[in-house]
Amino acid sequence: MLRRSFTALAMLGLALASASPSGAQEAGWPNRAIRVIVPFGAGGTTDLTARLLAPEMGRRLGQPWVVENRAGAGGNVGSDACAKAAPDGYTLCIGTISSHAINAAVYPRMPYDNLRDFAPIALISLQPNALFVPASSPANNVADLIALMRAQPGAFNYASSGVGTSIHLAGALFTQATGTTAEHVPYRSSGQLMTELMAGNVQMAFDNISSGLPHVRDGRMKLLGVASPERVDIAPEAPTIAETLPGFESLTWGALFAPAGTPAAVIARLNRETNAALTSPEVAARFAQLGITTRAQTPEDVGAFVAAETRRWGEVAQRAGIRAE
Repeated sequence: MLRRSFTALAMLGLALASASPSGAQEAGWPNRAIRVIVPFGAGGTTDLTARLLAPEMGRRLGQPWVVENRAGAGGNVGSDACAKAAPDGYTLCIGTISSHAINAAVYPRMPYDNLRDFAPIALISLQPNALFVPASSPANNVADLIALMRAQPGAFNYASSGVGTSIHLAGALFTQATGTTAEHVPYRSSGQLMTELMAGNVQMAFDNISSGLPHVRDGRMKLLGVASPERVDIAPEAPTIAETLPGFESLTWGALFAPAGTPAAVIARLNRETNAALTSPEVAARFAQLGITTRAQTPEDVGAFVAAETRRWGEVAQRAGIRAE
């Protein structure tokens, strides 16, 4: 009798465990370090945000938050490694407007599906692009630049840090919104772009506001406008481009993702802890210095945001005929 009772209880326990795998996996999670893949090189904005979050996330989760850089193909290499990792909550990645929205439209073959192969967790960062021109440019505001471009069709160019990047598409969106034309001049990096712009070798460029602002302060460039809905705290004197072109917006962003199939309880815990970490005094202060804002969202909100960004920038790329090599 005792043996039969023990066997029945054991079978019941196995049935309950197999019926709720998320609960079983969540019960001891996390019990080891969590790897966070940054699909770009060290020192960039995505890498910096990950490393600024690491100490606070490690404290909240009770396990190290280990950042791993895996650059290549505009973020595709590292993102693909994340998509194909075990969905156990121990491998995450930070996706961006490039890796999780634009690349789907500009790369002829993608190793992953940016909407189906990931579980969205939290929106980490929002940073506006801004429109810069050389200090020698006759344009002093967005309206001046548009007037010059319309008066001299085909005479303007704009720089970017590479074909298919967010700042390339911001430039394409600007010409589409203004009905103007400009030749795209791609460089290998934001640093090279800025050097060429300050030298007057290109006539305008979009880039993250934090990248160009020091050169504006030094008098080597002009900041004509920021591509955010509202003016920004780090340059409150700069108008928004939308004040001249209603609705114009170009924000770079970063979001935390896990491989699709990661237990819902793990995703929920990561969402809570990430949103809390972003409001911690140290993280918030450092983000503010970089001109980065955050927005607390549910995983469902993040998924809807990424889907909307994929549609929006896909349309811009299609109209401009942009294809990455």
